[in-house]
Amino acid sequence: MSTDVAFASPAPGRWALDRSHYPGGVTPISQWLMGGCVVANRKAMATLGVPAETVDVRFVNGFMYTRLRPLIRPDKPSATLPPLPLLKVATRLHPEMRRRAASAAVSLRDAPWRAVVTDWNATTRPRLEARNRSFQAVDLDTVGDAALADHLGALLHWCKEMFELHFHLHAFDLGPLGILLHDGERWGLGAGELVVALGGASPSTSGPVVQLAALRAEVEGSGRTPVSLDDVRSCSPEAARMLDDYLSRRGAMLITRYDLDGQTLAERPETVLDSILHAPRAPVDHARAEQAARSLRARVPAAEQALFDQRLADARAVMDLRDDNGPYTVEWPVGLLRLALLAVGRRAVAAGRLQASEHMFELTPSEAVPFARGTAGPGAAVLATRAAERRRLAELVPPDALGQPEAAPPLSVLAPPLRIFVGAVQLILEHLGMAGGVDAAAGGGLRGVGVGDTAYVGRARLANDPEAALDAMEPGDVLVVRFTTPAYNTVLSLAGAVVTADGGALCHAAVMARELGIPAVIGAPAALDAIPEGATVEVDPVAGRVRVLS
Repeated sequence: MSTDVAFASPAPGRWALDRSHYPGGVTPISQWLMGGCVVANRKAMATLGVPAETVDVRFVNGFMYTRLRPLIRPDKPSATLPPLPLLKVATRLHPEMRRRAASAAVSLRDAPWRAVVTDWNATTRPRLEARNRSFQAVDLDTVGDAALADHLGALLHWCKEMFELHFHLHAFDLGPLGILLHDGERWGLGAGELVVALGGASPSTSGPVVQLAALRAEVEGSGRTPVSLDDVRSCSPEAARMLDDYLSRRGAMLITRYDLDGQTLAERPETVLDSILHAPRAPVDHARAEQAARSLRARVPAAEQALFDQRLADARAVMDLRDDNGPYTVEWPVGLLRLALLAVGRRAVAAGRLQASEHMFELTPSEAVPFARGTAGPGAAVLATRAAERRRLAELVPPDALGQPEAAPPLSVLAPPLRIFVGAVQLILEHLGMAGGVDAAAGGGLRGVGVGDTAYVGRARLANDPEAALDAMEPGDVLVVRFTTPAYNTVLSLAGAVVTADGGALCHAAVMARELGIPAVIGAPAALDAIPEGATVEVDPVAGRVRVLS
């Protein structure tokens, strides 16, 4: 591995490595799209009353780093704080802090996330589905070159809009979860206990698996054993209809990673077939969540049990939005963008303008459409060099943090509504595994946050490269990854258990495992180093531990 690459802080402040969306080697277009995170959070934080400017995002050598940008002196951070009495006066008198405190009080009273959930279900999701389907209807093989370039340009704008919407929605769906955890601490309820009570609240996670289970039943009813998707269609007219409906909604979605170099579901017909043949026969029983909720409620002081009910109801309402968000705003639009870039790339290869169609992913947003039109753009050799360099950088081991530590003011100096929101944000970051907190290093080594109540023994399949892991993975294997995204939802049913190196009790891997009834250990830092490929391992979610048996 080359050691000639320096990881320098991209700007003042402390920057944390964030692999919750991208492992590394991020394409230029995806780096550009992540600007939507900064824009969306700036607006949402002002609306909700969060006393921070935004979540800033920068890329260093293709790795994503984030920083919670403070409202006061954001570009002149300090490792020390002024005297607490002075700090308390400053935070109470600062004009923008006063505005945020007023907005936070209104948000806590009016719960604006409820309207966001209602609008998503009634208006926004149907609109996004229609727009994504209109892009999907374009025949990339027969459309003219000029029309294909226009299609590519429209998709770039659509993806940019969708990334802003994606992070806007996350500001509203994560808020109630953090507030539940914040109040839970006050009531003596642990995060691990509370998330159990959220089981079953995200049917969008289990929805694809339920659909596949129905298709499996139809196939088995035919008495045939298909070895291809065409065989599935031949089982019965209903099987053909169900498969085509499934692929029309999910075939163009990314299933391995968020970046353009991830694969869409339709590009992996063997994965689709395995998902059908090994889909669970029955939905997961979520009665455990209701039992957990009743038990937790009994531990809350009687005077606040109604507040507990409301906090839990709000958290459950946003759980489904959280997982429904990604497919419509990221996985489907970026999957369509990938397919359009590859279509342009195939024509460029045929014309001798490109060495490989995948080299389209090395273009910047401003280069993509001119290249598609054939009017401008880098040459084939330049793009091949960029591809090699991006692959080289992706193999580096980035530091967990860059820049000098910043002193965070204690919650006690903030107005009461702001304390709740700041505490909620801190807990969300911790239990997503993004802040180096309890969840991100729960015991170290092969210990982490357990999901489920039954141990599982199986063969480990390591997935530094998700596509290669799926090539090698067989139903029942233990999937060992750095992290997962909602893109894994449609294929995770193949796994007997899941182990991640990063993440916490609220990360996507934990949510998916909980919803699909798959044993998991989340945030075991040594998972990718201490578990050999192909080893027999025991995943014990009760103990929160993974053991290598052979």
